[in-house]
Amino acid sequence: MRAFGLIPALLLLIQAPSQAEEQLVPTVIVTATRTAETADETLSSVTVITRDDIERLQAQSVQDLLRGVPGVQISTSGGLGKASSVFMRGTNEDQVLVLIDGVKVGTATLGTTPFENLPLAEIERIEVVRGPRSSLYGSEAIGGVIQIFTRRGESLLSPTVSLGAGSFSTRRASAGLSEGDRNFWFNLSASYLDSGGFNVRDRTPLEPDADGYDNTAISFRAGRRLANGVEAELHLLRSDGFTEFDGGFVNEADLLQQVFGVRLSFAPTDFWYARLLAGRSTDEQENFKDGTPRTRFDTDHDTLSLLNDLSFGDAHLLTLGFDLQRDRVDSTTFFTENERTNAGTFGQLSTTFRNHALLLAARLDDNEQFGEETTGSVAWGWSPASGVRLRASYGTAFKAPSFNQLFFPGFGNPALDPERSKSAEIGARADTQFGEFSLSAYRTDVEDLIVFDPITFFPQNIARARIHGVEFGYSIHRQNWQLDATLDLLDPENRAAGADRGNVLPRRARRTLSIDAHREFGDLRLGARLIVEGHRFDDIANRQRLGGYATLDLLGDYAIDRDWRLQVRIENVLDRDYQTAASFNQRGRSVFFTLRYQPQARRSP
Repeated sequence: MRAFGLIPALLLLIQAPSQAEEQLVPTVIVTATRTAETADETLSSVTVITRDDIERLQAQSVQDLLRGVPGVQISTSGGLGKASSVFMRGTNEDQVLVLIDGVKVGTATLGTTPFENLPLAEIERIEVVRGPRSSLYGSEAIGGVIQIFTRRGESLLSPTVSLGAGSFSTRRASAGLSEGDRNFWFNLSASYLDSGGFNVRDRTPLEPDADGYDNTAISFRAGRRLANGVEAELHLLRSDGFTEFDGGFVNEADLLQQVFGVRLSFAPTDFWYARLLAGRSTDEQENFKDGTPRTRFDTDHDTLSLLNDLSFGDAHLLTLGFDLQRDRVDSTTFFTENERTNAGTFGQLSTTFRNHALLLAARLDDNEQFGEETTGSVAWGWSPASGVRLRASYGTAFKAPSFNQLFFPGFGNPALDPERSKSAEIGARADTQFGEFSLSAYRTDVEDLIVFDPITFFPQNIARARIHGVEFGYSIHRQNWQLDATLDLLDPENRAAGADRGNVLPRRARRTLSIDAHREFGDLRLGARLIVEGHRFDDIANRQRLGGYATLDLLGDYAIDRDWRLQVRIENVLDRDYQTAASFNQRGRSVFFTLRYQPQARRSP
């Protein structure tokens, strides 16, 4: 592919590395095991996106940020605020569990998460865990788990301000105030986004106009650590959006995402650490046709979790947990059932011996709609030398049918069973003087997939899929430059009986490449990002082919003084035309400027 000829242009940003590699603080991960562990200790395939990464990449949305993460592919129906799908390791978009500060989010009707309405300015970091996690989290975690953490104060009282503008009449503004030390922390921030957009379907005569989007968001997070070891925290994120799109029945939508949660943790003894988490996530969407209301879908997830970590020396940790979830639907569309509960009980044992590590987990879910479901997983790791880690894992997972699949009038089938999967993975990671290398190979078999049956005219558990994949990653960070590269090879095969057997699952590219390169020259930082994706098909029959593409973004960041920075991002420099969903165009060449005020971190004593 000619796009690979762009790689040398990126390498021009990099000179010979410095002899002294930058000392980095170990990254702590909590999503993979629901307990804190470092990236070196984890037996999972994990990517962590920090606030520094968000600002360095100057991403315009959460979807932009997730592009390039190993095992993750994005399909969007246009620009900012337009419907997006996230596929992890070739599984379906509704087979990925998404959490915000530990609270499950998404719509109970569709069973997916509207990433397009999540405000990037309110996010501190994102943890992406690839592979099955139903043995810890229950439904949806067939492809993996994405957990988003809102911003939290970690220094002396300080404000932050960001102003931005760019192509398509796009304007951004955000402001925040935060403070924090080891005993108290808080953050209050707000953001605003308005984009005139572009006509995402200019090749259809439906509506030849620009499709705009605006969003207003606010987040609050505060916590306190008491003298007796008790720690309490509460958090709130609210995002209100309005989007325009091309459609016959509806062409506008009011969007609301809201997450509220509380966390209480304490240590009754030296070996027992307990956590209680409770939260509610709300997804509301009201659809209009030229300003006239047509349909409304409001859903809630109420969650309650009790987690207990029992330590037996330094080498053994037993985690016992209980989750209770209630889903509710309120809509102008009549559902025969609009509420259900799910109770889950799980246990996980983590143990180390010499240079080996072992992780065992099992879970039982009891859902009032489909009954009981049992899942489990096992993972093993071996460190034969310093900086080297070999690992292997196996796990089962499931995805409960959504309210639409079960109860939508004239479509739903209350007799549906959960979709089920089995996954195996082997991997290796090596941290050398030449950088960090990682390699993972996996296979996932998904059965009882829910598809529309043309004979019964109802959804049925009749489909199957087999997915093979290989992920390769390389990363090297020096004092004044860094390079991150990933390569994904994917074979997502339809295994259902019939004429489509052996076809590629829709909207998945079989080959993807991502390269990020950044170099500092004193107060100036320059960067480039290359994304290359092979062709994909937009339909099950593999008749509608979407061509492969390559996009190159250029990034500039200038430190005006110690607290002020001016940034510029030139996106899709070569102005490539491409689509990730049939008939929906993506942004062409565009420019975005950002002026950022952020006092240099001053740690509290």
